[in-house]
Amino acid sequence: MASDKKIRIGVVGGGFGTAFYWSEHPNCVVTAVADLRPDRREALRNRFKCDTVYDSLEELIKDKNVDAVAVFTGAPDHVRHSVACLKAGKHVICAVPAAMSLDECHELVETVEQTGLTYMMAETSYYHQAMISARKWYAEGKFGEIYYAEAEYLHAGMEHVLWYDENGKPTWRHGLPPMLYPTHCTAFLIGLTGERLVEVTCLGWGDGDPINFPNRYNNPFWCETAFFKTDRGHPFRVSVNWRGAFGGCERAQWYGSKMSFFEPHPNGLPAIIRRVGGQMEKDSGGFERAAAEYEKYEIPEWWKTDMLPEPLRVPSGHEGSHVFLTHEFIDALVNERQPAIDVYEAIAYTAPGIVAHQSALKGGELLKIPSFDKGKRKKRQEWQWDI
Repeated sequence: MASDKKIRIGVVGGGFGTAFYWSEHPNCVVTAVADLRPDRREALRNRFKCDTVYDSLEELIKDKNVDAVAVFTGAPDHVRHSVACLKAGKHVICAVPAAMSLDECHELVETVEQTGLTYMMAETSYYHQAMISARKWYAEGKFGEIYYAEAEYLHAGMEHVLWYDENGKPTWRHGLPPMLYPTHCTAFLIGLTGERLVEVTCLGWGDGDPINFPNRYNNPFWCETAFFKTDRGHPFRVSVNWRGAFGGCERAQWYGSKMSFFEPHPNGLPAIIRRVGGQMEKDSGGFERAAAEYEKYEIPEWWKTDMLPEPLRVPSGHEGSHVFLTHEFIDALVNERQPAIDVYEAIAYTAPGIVAHQSALKGGELLKIPSFDKGKRKKRQEWQWDI
């Protein structure tokens, strides 16, 4: 519904924070920006044409002209910064991951519930153009039952481009356990079917390269692969890799009883649909088997449609997701509804990776994943994690 309401937003973090479309949204105005670094403060000022500039998030949240804050700071600060904003009376949209420990997951959910304010996580995979198609098909029942899924986030060479700043100082990404950055994968299943991940076994790989040590996480792994069980009894494989011979990607594939869908593969395969067909074929051993129908899928550019306000119908980062994330947060605030990736959804994407990393450190031990959903989260006095 059309509205004249304006959300006054403050943007913190002049790196990734400049990649969103707050000033273009018809129901939003950027009233303040902040960063610890002068060059990034200037980048924010120029990007959003905002002259109210603060040296820190702590200063910005004192501004009474700010209704909401976009938190695009380093991952280890996400909960501290989000909680500070919420306690200052500001709604929050935060970069991924939502938290770095189960303690932080609990603190974030508790603060959102106590303040009654809106929290959203800016998970890009949720709004991949292929993911939007998959959600449409799922709602229409075209998959049948999705009984298995795979997702992978492959980002080789992290140590060359993201581990150190321009002065050679390690950033928060130095030594980052892959499974502490799981949401680019977990969103592909949870954000489609609504399932929750309840158990995990995970293995990690590291080669002992001295460049990885010491790190703030005491993490020995470059790559981690997890095998999850969902609350519907379905298996889900997730792999997050920082080193190796592979093409970079954030992708998934879903296996259904009626239809399966494969996102584009870094080895060159396009998006593919497979459907149960009536034809038979012979395998290389001469045995007959059912042949699934094969269809190349041209992924629509959903950002060009009326799913978005006209000023936001522009190509944007992470496969067109940035404009959708911008609109979802602002529209949720304008219409006083919960955003798609609210605090419970955000933690459902995040907590399984935290537990998966613990499993990898324990050599693949099967571990239970606690629930943080409303009505299922343990009370503080009963709270005692098994890991």
